[in-house]
Amino acid sequence: MDIKLINIGFGNIVSANRVVGIVSPESAPIKRVIADARDRGQLVDATYGRRTRAVLIMDSGHVILSAIQPETVAQRFVVPKDGAP
Repeated sequence: MDIKLINIGFGNIVSANRVVGIVSPESAPIKRVIADARDRGQLVDATYGRRTRAVLIMDSGHVILSAIQPETVAQRFVVPKDGAP
């Protein structure tokens, strides 16, 4: 099994294999997901006090907040066409 790590900003790294989704935090349902994760003790705030711009949903039920755009995080998942890591 190949483990791929993704930088989600400010030196914070998550396992790409465990990410289920990357969403924007503006909608009411996502705000509820964040609140529920906080209540369960499964919220990881990786924003360093900055505005939350992306919410990563993990397969373990953890929710990770990031200060970089969802599009930027998603681009980091894409493998270059030449096959380089």
